[in-house]
Amino acid sequence: MASWVEQMRELGVESLEALALGAALLGTGGGGDPYIGRLMAQEALAEEGPVDVFEPAEIPDDAVCAMSAVMGAPTVLVEKLPGTNEQLTAFRALERHLGREITHIICAEVGGLNSTLPIVTAARTGLPMVDCDAMGRAFPEIQMSTPTLHGISASPIALADDKGNAVVIDAVDNDWTETMARSIAVDMGAAAFISLFVQSGAEVKKAMIPSTLGLAERIGAAILDARASGSDPVAAAMEVVGGFRLFEGKVVDVERKTTAGFARGRMQISGLGADSGDDLVVEFQNENLIATRSGEVVATVPDLITVVDSDTGGPITTEELKYGLRVEVVGIPCHDAWRTEDGLRLVGPRYFGHEVDYVPIENLIGGET
Repeated sequence: MASWVEQMRELGVESLEALALGAALLGTGGGGDPYIGRLMAQEALAEEGPVDVFEPAEIPDDAVCAMSAVMGAPTVLVEKLPGTNEQLTAFRALERHLGREITHIICAEVGGLNSTLPIVTAARTGLPMVDCDAMGRAFPEIQMSTPTLHGISASPIALADDKGNAVVIDAVDNDWTETMARSIAVDMGAAAFISLFVQSGAEVKKAMIPSTLGLAERIGAAILDARASGSDPVAAAMEVVGGFRLFEGKVVDVERKTTAGFARGRMQISGLGADSGDDLVVEFQNENLIATRSGEVVATVPDLITVVDSDTGGPITTEELKYGLRVEVVGIPCHDAWRTEDGLRLVGPRYFGHEVDYVPIENLIGGET
């Protein structure tokens, strides 16, 4: 399968299957249903043509870049399917508030629906995308972004719903942006389309994580190639990302509820094969946060914890979890930005109420792949 570089600077329909698959793995269980996002992007690209994609280093310093995304509970988006206009309503509301045109589209996170929704916005507006994101994975809250680490404001932020309502918030900091936007998203039905984190090209080069769409495509391509050749798709994906296989088993219990605009819960997996006799518990808030094997922590946020189908290697989002699934749990080292003191204060396990200190996954499991 052609790599991102070999596809030059155009993203077309042929790229979507691999990109959406890889982004779902990086989404750590969250980011919204990747299948829905893929269908939306497929329709937009088929109607409007391919989207130009640039690396951060290639865009002008005075470019005006903004994110196009969706926030809310992934469980809601399964039943309340996105329409074709909500993201454009938010995007245009932000432009009106700024009094200037946005020139480039960027991704909030390289995970699930939020990796493909910007493609829809780019196709519908005719604007190019920048191959970068603000997390290197998916996180549940707006302020959990690398621009926050660089002092860049998430607001003004525009939110829109399926009824045509649009709201723009100017907040004093990114924590307040999250708080107020979350409340409005709940009022909009626990899901809202958003445009935010307006940045210059110079700021994108400094604050965003580069080449993550390309990484997602390479992960997805590795999984698809392994399936086609009859080899191990999980091993193929882990080779691309430098990840680790943590556990294999069957899902025996899932507790999940939608509260305050998040899908929160836990799953219990009973071990199979080499892991027989042990259980693994994974707790999540939209995204998987901490994995505990028979009482011992084996991975925590901000490292990536992803549940995949044992046979196909396909990532399983938190809203798709159900009793009886045979799965593997994999762990992937996070971007170095999240391993700093400031990064861990923003996204470490203690922020989410887990009274453990962060230990890099490669240290927790002793470096065994």
